[in-house]
Amino acid sequence: MSAEDFGTPLMLEAYTGQNAEWPWSPEEWEAKAAELLDKPNFEYVAGGAGGESTMAANLEAFRRRRLRPRMLGENSQRDLSIEVLGLRSPVPFFLAPIGVQSIVHAEGELASARAAAATGVPFVYSSAATHSIEEVASALGESPHWYQLYWVSNRDLVASLVRRAEAAGHGAIVVTLDTLRLGWRDRDLRNGYLPFLWGEGIGQYTTDPVFRELAGDSADVPKEAGPLALSLFTNLGLGWKDFAWLREQTKLPILAKGILRGEDAKRAVEIGLDGVIVSNHGGRQVDGGIASLDALVEVRAAVGAGLPVLLDSGIRRGADVLKALALGANAVLLGRPYMYGLAVGGQAGVERVIRILSADIDVTLSLIGARSVRELDPTWVT
Repeated sequence: MSAEDFGTPLMLEAYTGQNAEWPWSPEEWEAKAAELLDKPNFEYVAGGAGGESTMAANLEAFRRRRLRPRMLGENSQRDLSIEVLGLRSPVPFFLAPIGVQSIVHAEGELASARAAAATGVPFVYSSAATHSIEEVASALGESPHWYQLYWVSNRDLVASLVRRAEAAGHGAIVVTLDTLRLGWRDRDLRNGYLPFLWGEGIGQYTTDPVFRELAGDSADVPKEAGPLALSLFTNLGLGWKDFAWLREQTKLPILAKGILRGEDAKRAVEIGLDGVIVSNHGGRQVDGGIASLDALVEVRAAVGAGLPVLLDSGIRRGADVLKALALGANAVLLGRPYMYGLAVGGQAGVERVIRILSADIDVTLSLIGARSVRELDPTWVT
């Protein structure tokens, strides 16, 4: 992709006074979302585990590392595109799987899916969603997408969700390992707010034949089905050995999300998984945990160059994306920032956040002297 595709047009919009109604910085998007949303809804998205030290560590890890520009790189044309497991993206980030998007915008995941389709940015779709697998897949059309799976305690339900995702055209299954139960989140406890209990974020269950058989008549009343869905969520007995069963359920590539140790990444390789996502769930699960960017260095060193490794948690700006790529990520996942875009402007807000981050990446890449995001390595960071 050339410079004209990203940085230049958006900067000209700003300097000529166009689209002045939109926020620009990540902090402004977050502040605007806080103004528009009810406090419990906003804090469910913005908050983290305990004292939120892991959230702070994610941001600090990016600040601690500094880019090392090279001069005169002859990079008037730059390539931001990447490919991971056959999924191609014009930019080196995907939209991360985030559940219950309906608590920030009425259209929820459908609006985000349409934004992904409009921009070509891949969407990793959460199983904790208000809309069904099939509805979101329809909104995505031919746009690339993966399916994120919360591995609940009922295997029949897990198998059904995976089969539906494969039939709907998802390109991979992303299994989240760090949320086998919900974390201790002060803000949500203070607000007495858990959207699943009110039937938000269970649309894939209430449209699933296995869950509907379990729920009976309550399947058509989300507020009544919510407690059952939540009771199935906790699955602390899950082990690495269970992936052999999951592999039998699908032909799709399988990635493990929530990896923070090199030894776990090696285990994923040993059992034949197709990739890992270094993530601490945006600091929402374990307070006092390691920053995802710090864990990325250990994970990449443990698995070598061949395994696809992605990262989420803490991505806010173009420089963050480039630092993660330089330290070994094949791509990153963008989380809270696009949720704030969704809250502010629905599909158009998500598209705007995507455009801003893409432009920021492009401008920063040009100024550090690189021609492609794929040429970045640890020598670009100190």
